[in-house]
Amino acid sequence: MNINLTLVAQLIAFAAFVWFTLRFIWPPLMNAMNERRAKIADGLAAAEQGQQAQAQAQQEVEAVLQQARVQAAEIKSNAEKEATQIVDQARAKGRAEAERQLAAAQAEIAQETNKAREGLRAKVAELVVAGAEKILRKEVNLQTHQAMLNRVAQQIQAG
Repeated sequence: MNINLTLVAQLIAFAAFVWFTLRFIWPPLMNAMNERRAKIADGLAAAEQGQQAQAQAQQEVEAVLQQARVQAAEIKSNAEKEATQIVDQARAKGRAEAERQLAAAQAEIAQETNKAREGLRAKVAELVVAGAEKILRKEVNLQTHQAMLNRVAQQIQAG
């Protein structure tokens, strides 16, 4: 075998292999690598967008939490103010009720005092009549001498 013929045959086989590879194997291989590169780039872009969206969502969550804290503080403040108002109103109602009961008790005391005075006047009138009867040794009629007895009772009350 001739070495030159072998080298030429190997050169033709190698050239055919390179042509076959460039024609049929390399384009699909390059397309697959380009698709893979595009998918990786899209995945990295999507991951970056996801991180940005997560950061934005975290900021929104913090803003909502801050707003909720402010609203909770306002609600608590309003509730405390309302509780204070309710307590003040209850105190005022209690004072008014106590004053009303005090006035009613004073009126009742005045009424009982007047009843007692009237009762005492009647007793004094009876005692005056009994005393006058003993002094005069005769009976004094209560109905006929009522005006005189009332004057005596008024003088006793005034004096």
